[in-house]
Amino acid sequence: MKAHTLSVLVENRAGVLSRVAGMFSRRGFNIESLAVGTCEVPDMSRMTIVAIGDDAEVEQIKKQLNKLVDVIKVTDITDVENVGRELALIKVNTEPGGSRAEVMQIADIFRAQIIDVAAKSLVLEVTGDSGKINALENLLRQYGITELVRTGKIAVVRGGKGLKSSK
Repeated sequence: MKAHTLSVLVENRAGVLSRVAGMFSRRGFNIESLAVGTCEVPDMSRMTIVAIGDDAEVEQIKKQLNKLVDVIKVTDITDVENVGRELALIKVNTEPGGSRAEVMQIADIFRAQIIDVAAKSLVLEVTGDSGKINALENLLRQYGITELVRTGKIAVVRGGKGLKSSK
């Protein structure tokens, strides 16, 4: 079983996200991450869904998604060259005593931006692949992460190829 990245083009209408999530729930499939937003086609949105499963399970997910009225196209981009990124906001405890400088150095190494400074905490913004964000999170745990928010993966196919909007 491996993580599969699905790019799903949908009509930008109320309730579409609920219907997609409901399909996963009804069929007993788990969503590892889900990101959705408007895209290059007016009145449509693109969902990037990461689901764990074998090839047969993911094929079943694709078939079930394609049955939904508001779904335009489902593409498994796992084995296609793609660029994927995730965003995380991490609030780290920096009690007085020197940890603030250490956290700032770690942030610099990971190219994370410090977007908020308070008396006892820093908020970092980091983008990258899941491995990079996991590594930063693991390093910062020793200082005390008080809040962590991750977007889930978003991805596009590399090069001149785009995902066509027709079924």
